[in-house]
Amino acid sequence: MVTLHNLTVSYRRHPALHHVSGHFAAGSLTAVVGPNGAGKSTLCKSIMGLLPHSGGTITTAIPRTRVAYLPQLAELDRGFPMDVRDAVLLGCWPSQGAWGGVSNGQWSAVGEALHAVGLEGFATRPVSTLSSGQFQRMLFARLLVQDARLILLDEPFTAIDSKTTAALLALIHEWHAQGRTVIAVLHDDAQVRAHFPHTLLLAREAVAWGPTAQVMTEHHLARARVMAEAWDDTAETCRIDGTSATPAALQLAPRQKAAA
Repeated sequence: MVTLHNLTVSYRRHPALHHVSGHFAAGSLTAVVGPNGAGKSTLCKSIMGLLPHSGGTITTAIPRTRVAYLPQLAELDRGFPMDVRDAVLLGCWPSQGAWGGVSNGQWSAVGEALHAVGLEGFATRPVSTLSSGQFQRMLFARLLVQDARLILLDEPFTAIDSKTTAALLALIHEWHAQGRTVIAVLHDDAQVRAHFPHTLLLAREAVAWGPTAQVMTEHHLARARVMAEAWDDTAETCRIDGTSATPAALQLAPRQKAAA
């Protein structure tokens, strides 16, 4: 579904992701984990095309309209003057655009999505009145309406209660059973081990990528911590093949190479 080849993403010539290669198989359910600043959110935004990559390539097997993205709650304006029904209806945007009309089927899909996330009766409520858990349920309802084949979730369970987390995890498992590809940035290691068959462990590089039991080992987690602590944001630009360099691609400092 998604292939990364030598992906490098930089902010002001300093790396957020560094030469990451691998693929997310179609229909896979993958957690993306790592220390703070490891490049997890950057990866999601890069796949969505929200951040330009300074080196390498990202290839997706489907059109951009079939990709859904849920950013972190902190990045969203919860005070925007909109009711819950209209917010969920935004899931139709990829197929309808700015001027397309809303069909009866789409209105029905909004109602079904609100029911699926436990927000019946909330359709006309302003989004500003929702709790964090209710707001996140509404965003999952929007994903249901969008009906995407690739779903990117950036810390979807932050600041919500355990009951809401369990309900949303159940939806994710339904998507997986339907053959959708789900990539989720997470911080709870126990949650990853219990619910996600595959894991990508990042420390600005890919430390390990594969079946969760093989990735979430003490050795790999300790290595990721060491790599994150050793990172030098003042490192020189790097040469990928020893003969050429691109201005925005960055290198590991010597102590990082030793840590790796």
